[in-house]
Amino acid sequence: MTANRDEPDGSRQPAGVGTGGITATAVSRSFGQVHAVEHMDFHAPAGKVTALIGPNGAGKTTLLLMLASLLAPDSGTVTVEGLDPQHHRAEVRRRIGWMPDTLGVWESLTAREILTQMARFYRLPKAGIPTRVTDMLDRVRLGDLADQPARVLSRGQQQRLSLARALIHDPSVLLLDEPASGLDPGSRVELRVMLRQLAAEGKAVVVSSHVLSELDEIADAAVFVDRGRSIRHQTTDEAAAAGRRYAISATDGAALAAKLNELGLTFRVEDGRRPAVSLLLMNDDDAARLLRDLVLAGVPVSSFAPASGALEETYMNLEGERR
Repeated sequence: MTANRDEPDGSRQPAGVGTGGITATAVSRSFGQVHAVEHMDFHAPAGKVTALIGPNGAGKTTLLLMLASLLAPDSGTVTVEGLDPQHHRAEVRRRIGWMPDTLGVWESLTAREILTQMARFYRLPKAGIPTRVTDMLDRVRLGDLADQPARVLSRGQQQRLSLARALIHDPSVLLLDEPASGLDPGSRVELRVMLRQLAAEGKAVVVSSHVLSELDEIADAAVFVDRGRSIRHQTTDEAAAAGRRYAISATDGAALAAKLNELGLTFRVEDGRRPAVSLLLMNDDDAARLLRDLVLAGVPVSSFAPASGALEETYMNLEGERR
């Protein structure tokens, strides 16, 4: 991290970070003897999707709760568009949309009633609430289920309702904890498109997710955390430039291995339903050249594709270093 600079209000902020979006600087939070978060730094700029990545127990949800002003840090600072939640709590909460990993309470209320009540909590103009609620239900494809109690909704439908609840007051910062959990493949694609649209509207979007393979298409950057600390910040472009692992299979495995050895490439044999090898390639051009060389050599390639996303590759490398 770069050196901190003092702000006019006495808070401290990483140098180079503006007032847009949401920032945590050296935040810590303990629960008894458990240090859930220790001196963690995080920044999600406006107009971008920032992924929060780490193993279970790394402190992701605790950090999100502090960012959402639902949990006060023991030390360090959080600022939302330059505002400190401890001094401007009401204004900060109006700017934040919070989507937890489960819908939570109010299962006896209908989807329409839940969104209507949330709109009232945020003191939206009374006359415009019905239209706003209908628009949000349609946006998350729950218009046909608007008057059904939340308890009858599937896990995926409840996730979409939770997203609508987070967006009802048009926040400028959106915090999403495992938003793709329970969604079918089609809904995941829709979520990906919606998050990119929200970022394009100027919102700061934070996504904590274990579905790393999809984050390359959603996130502009990622903050990797482990054991309560932030350990790496990386843009998606930087992750892609570091290379990714490709999986290759052929009907003649011996011919494939021989050609890879001839080319001087290091590979490993992968266990699975179909015999395959994997190797690290630096970019798409390298992948295209290798595929061409294999085909011209007469190797009967049956599949050739990335074995992981770029951010997933970074995560796995960090996991290997940790172990």
